[in-house]
Amino acid sequence: MDSRESLNIQWYPGHMTKARRMIEENIRQVDAVCELLDARIPRASRNPDIDALAAGKPRLVILNRADLADPAVTARWKKQFAAQGLAVLECDAKSGRGVAGFAPAVRALLEEKRKEYEAKGQVGRALRVMVLGIPNVGKSTFINRVAGRKAALAGDRPGVTRGRQWIRVDAGLELLDTPGILWPKFESPEVGELLAITNAVKAEILDRETLGAHFMLRLRKHYPDALTERYKFTPDPEANGFELLEQAGRRRGFLVSGGEVDIERMAITLLNEYHEGKLGRLSLEAPDE
Repeated sequence: MDSRESLNIQWYPGHMTKARRMIEENIRQVDAVCELLDARIPRASRNPDIDALAAGKPRLVILNRADLADPAVTARWKKQFAAQGLAVLECDAKSGRGVAGFAPAVRALLEEKRKEYEAKGQVGRALRVMVLGIPNVGKSTFINRVAGRKAALAGDRPGVTRGRQWIRVDAGLELLDTPGILWPKFESPEVGELLAITNAVKAEILDRETLGAHFMLRLRKHYPDALTERYKFTPDPEANGFELLEQAGRRRGFLVSGGEVDIERMAITLLNEYHEGKLGRLSLEAPDE
């Protein structure tokens, strides 16, 4: 009843191929690559193709939505990325927290490149940064915050960002916005599951009851107190995910005729309340897992 096979997602619409081609065509025009990740799922929200696409370019990792993630786990992710030689910045593009650190971080990352330009007589040449990220990771919102205006198209569907968009931050910094890009096949069902839980891939393409059941098991393992506090029940250590949804749904009064629990309603409620931060600051991946 709790098989992961039902969540084995394939998701690679035609515009993803176009997006990848656009990135490949423009990567030579930029000095660095900024990669936006979801701080709650830094591994699952990281497109493995980007390592190849951005090879040889200085890299800045942005851990967005850090306000929704477990701060202790985020600190460990920052340490791991730094150990890999990547510059790291955590922020929350929606509220703007931490975004002011972006331009200084880019300039620190590209200090040697700036000196090279000056040595060639190109004093004041703008540094150019490509901004990459999977769909729905908050990339357009982030760019608009950095630019201080509505400069990038934003939308909740993959592929809303279309074509090439150069965005001027100030006289010395320009950003190249790119379409959100996923990859041809998720490396494991768990990756697709995490992307669906965080809304990077729309949950509507899945069985939401099954997704909610899997999420319940994650919460019981890593954040049981969040379940107890929000839904007023102690998760049974022997129950499967659907039974946990039933327990929570009964506490919420989500009953249908005959006293049965509306499992689908509870699953949708669980996912929505997680998206809204009502379960607390929860990370779904840790660097040492």
